[in-house]
Amino acid sequence: MSNENHESLGSIESIELGIIEGFFGQPWSWEERERVCETLASQGYGFYLYAPKADPFLRRRWMEPHPPETSQALTSFGQFCRARGMRFGIGLSPFEAYRNFDQRVRDALAAKLEAFDELGIDDLALLFDDMRGDIPELADRQVEIIHWVKARTSASRVMVCPSYYSDDPVLDRVFGQRPEGYLERLGELLDPAVEVFWTGEEVCSREFSPGHLERVSRQLRRKPLLWDNYPVNDGPRMSQFLHLRGFTGRPVANGDWVSGHGINPALQPTLSCIPALTLAQSYRQGTAYQYGGAFMQAARKVLGAELAEALASDLLIFQDGGLGRLAEDSKQKLIARYKAFNHPGAREIVRWLNGEYTVTGEEVQTQ
Repeated sequence: MSNENHESLGSIESIELGIIEGFFGQPWSWEERERVCETLASQGYGFYLYAPKADPFLRRRWMEPHPPETSQALTSFGQFCRARGMRFGIGLSPFEAYRNFDQRVRDALAAKLEAFDELGIDDLALLFDDMRGDIPELADRQVEIIHWVKARTSASRVMVCPSYYSDDPVLDRVFGQRPEGYLERLGELLDPAVEVFWTGEEVCSREFSPGHLERVSRQLRRKPLLWDNYPVNDGPRMSQFLHLRGFTGRPVANGDWVSGHGINPALQPTLSCIPALTLAQSYRQGTAYQYGGAFMQAARKVLGAELAEALASDLLIFQDGGLGRLAEDSKQKLIARYKAFNHPGAREIVRWLNGEYTVTGEEVQTQ
């Protein structure tokens, strides 16, 4: 084994990769989640965070308990993950609890934490995204809640997504101007053991650089936990595309400046495994990584050789052209082509071509 390979293998061992099911639109089935876990658990992925936007009992109706059948499914899936060496966690969005953290909110939050403890979660994420944040004492209020929760949960790791989780000015336009020094104040007050999610210079960052991550580490007084919004394809615009190519713009040198790297997958669970596998390979191979070759290797592993070759030949249509540029006769030919394959990945392509994965603006506003 060469020195270069030895060093790159050490990189993947020191960086925990994870799946963050945090997209808008139709959530995965339990069978699909198990299949993703089964595929990625042996490839360097160490945690699965359940936080689909479509689960109302984690978001708009967070004060209400999950239905018994959902709680049972969560318990079973957590056991499935742990049996394969993956931590299991849940992401909770206590909508604007920081505006009035009164006894009613505390009682509801305590009940939620008790329910999560019964599920046996390893990780608990408090997600303050998708909420107004233009109040001066935002960091102070959120830290109060985080520490209150940390003292009462049995989860061995607590994570938090700040209201302003990126440099991207779109967050200020949508959720109000971020308070001056918000990240610095959050980092100053927050228990050093709490992990902080960060999506980079943009909400959907095209790349992460060591220089950027070093700066964020100084602001937060800890290395950020990457919430990487690739290959996610939710929303009215992005759901018109399949994000399939291998990861780029994530150099192995980032490993010195992150506590972990979680990816928000696409609406298509099987197809999401293709880029997910390339991320693990990029950390293993370091500067020797080639995203085109990594894509083909991952596609063959997930889909088999024949279907992988078909996908590669249509990659420009799926990832760059999208449904909006696809003529009806061309679409029907593609549907016929992929219907010929008896494979869940092919069925996901057919469903996408039929518009079954389209996410509406209403879903984004209401989930």
